[in-house]
Amino acid sequence: MRGSRVVAVGHYQPAKLLTNDDLAELVDTSDEWISSRVGIRTRHVAGPDEPVDELAAHAGAKALAGAGLTPADIDLVLVATSTAIDRSPNTAARVAARLGMSSPAVMDLNVVCAGFTHALATADSLVRTGTARRALVIGADKMTAVTDWSDRSTCVLVGDGAGAVVVEASEAELIGPVLWGSVPEMGHAVRIEGSPPVFAQEGQSVYRWATTQLPPIARQVCERAGLTPEDLAAVVLHQANLRIIEPVARKIGAVNAVIARDVVESGNTSAASIPMALSKLVERGEISTGDPVLLFGFGGNLSYAGQVVRCP
Repeated sequence: MRGSRVVAVGHYQPAKLLTNDDLAELVDTSDEWISSRVGIRTRHVAGPDEPVDELAAHAGAKALAGAGLTPADIDLVLVATSTAIDRSPNTAARVAARLGMSSPAVMDLNVVCAGFTHALATADSLVRTGTARRALVIGADKMTAVTDWSDRSTCVLVGDGAGAVVVEASEAELIGPVLWGSVPEMGHAVRIEGSPPVFAQEGQSVYRWATTQLPPIARQVCERAGLTPEDLAAVVLHQANLRIIEPVARKIGAVNAVIARDVVESGNTSAASIPMALSKLVERGEISTGDPVLLFGFGGNLSYAGQVVRCP
């Protein structure tokens, strides 16, 4: 089997910004309450005329440009999302159409907040075996479209956006082995259910699971990549909220790593959060080509997936 690598990243967020003060006009909350409890200050909100596939296509186009590639160079499009309205055409097909691709394989993956790292592992496997030549992998969600804006426990958390990477074959293994799983009997702890669908969660259950069960799993991800947590240059966890990100990162033991905290300005963007945060770290020059970066997604279904990648 060949290896694979991430060759470029990209991200996109809608123009409209929603601050904590704006939310205080909708529900009984305040900037101090939100900031102290979840660490979020702003989030971006897509309009009714900005569907998930549009967000995804913008991020995908940026990743392609960063890689110096054209849409014709891609033969696989994977989109991780849980907020697409339509079942068919799927989001990946609509992204491919928006970007002018001719005949790629197109697949959506719904693993909610862990969707991107699941999709990246899938692309890695397919590229390694030669099933795909070059893949565009996108995490995109429009969480504000499935939010109850009268529920202050959830509406303060969410934002919209997309992040993307291009994956291609490599002589070296620059995307490490995935470690993934779930706690299916606890799937009710994070939900997007009903008609119309609405996001809800059991916050304390998710917090306890994430802060106690996930750090040792994340350390195992490093072991599978042949590294220790101290070797990591950056840690990009699902951007759930700072009350989860900071203790989990601390317990992993990545003492030399930059810890992504994009949640402060973007909120919880579900499957978009990891690629978007990674793209921003690269764009700001906080990590360099070849640096080892832990990506670790977790959330809905109480599912998780992580791998160490080398920074493009």
